[in-house]
Amino acid sequence: MTVASALDVAAIRREFPILSTRNSDGRPLIYLDNAATTQKPRAVIAALTSYYERDNANVHRGLYDLSRRATELYENARARMARFLNARSADEMIWVRGSTEGINLVASSWGANLKPGDEILLSMLEHHSNIVPWQLIAERTGAVVRFVDVDDQQCIRLDQLADMLNARTRMVSIGHISNAVGTINPVRVIADMVHAAGALLFVDGAQGAPHVKLDVQALDCDFYSLSGHKMCGPMGIGMLWARIELLRAMGPYHGGGEMIDYVGVDGSTFKAPPHRFEAGTPNVGGAIALAAAADYLDNVGHDAMWAHEVELSRYGLARLAEVEGLRVFGPDDPQQRTAVFSFALDGVHPHDVATIVDAEGVAVRAGHHCCQPLMRRLGVPATTRASCYIYNTTDEIDRLAEALETARVVFGR
Repeated sequence: MTVASALDVAAIRREFPILSTRNSDGRPLIYLDNAATTQKPRAVIAALTSYYERDNANVHRGLYDLSRRATELYENARARMARFLNARSADEMIWVRGSTEGINLVASSWGANLKPGDEILLSMLEHHSNIVPWQLIAERTGAVVRFVDVDDQQCIRLDQLADMLNARTRMVSIGHISNAVGTINPVRVIADMVHAAGALLFVDGAQGAPHVKLDVQALDCDFYSLSGHKMCGPMGIGMLWARIELLRAMGPYHGGGEMIDYVGVDGSTFKAPPHRFEAGTPNVGGAIALAAAADYLDNVGHDAMWAHEVELSRYGLARLAEVEGLRVFGPDDPQQRTAVFSFALDGVHPHDVATIVDAEGVAVRAGHHCCQPLMRRLGVPATTRASCYIYNTTDEIDRLAEALETARVVFGR
């Protein structure tokens, strides 16, 4: 069954070459693993190709024309991403490999000032990338990591967060949107609570940047990280945004070339942000292509993207509810989630479900989705996850539901 969308999905699909390919058995590709990585439109592929064909050189170091061109493209991409997040300045934008490195950078650099007894608050929704770096710095400094629980719809318990915030709280770090169950967290509400307690707020935006219009000033967070490959950009590139006053107070994350001001046998001094945090030769092509991805998403239109997402969520929740014995996790309200359907089929292991679904030509993911604390909270070893994006359709959700019916029959459920 086809449901009307706010987007011209057929036109969007034509912009993604991989969607016209077929599976090994010759059937059309139905790709529902977008929370892991999104596919790339022609504009992004062309930007990456153009850089390597026409402008490839190391940046910031050469006085020759080619290097100047590469540097200009690279720094223009930084400025473009600052506009994408509505940052106050491009100096607040640090190139990283992805959200994971952005979190590690802040945990290591800002976190070096933590003291024994200081507290870091996380939620049970978090990806391992937003847990392990804080645990590592806590082990080094004597700080304590505490977790805020979720309710029965996998929404952060704001009442518990309010009770846990105290004078020892230094950092609260949450995901903008859950990669496992699609919950959209009320970042601005949380920011107000956190700042009232005198603490800072880090937002892991790996899943936020692909789905919602970003405005870090309106969110009023202190740090925001994103991964390019989740938002139609290349793998291996991302951004960390932080308030400039915080960056100026932080020491380097990595040491090497480009980030230094002076190096002597008696010590070194370092450049101002953002270059202080960007040691070594950067991923110039990735940065340029990520800026092209930001252009692409802005041109598609965030309001239309969100309307399509809500329709997919609404349709998917209703359609999957028709599959006997299937439990879908996450909020019931399509306005409070993305079209990420993480589910368990009674009596069947998620890996077996995914195998049958793949045999029916539908690409999904099974496992703990780098969210083991959440899986234990849900009382399951893992889930099967189907995650949609701007190029997915209700017809593909129908195919998913039909494949799940096949899995149910195969396993006698």
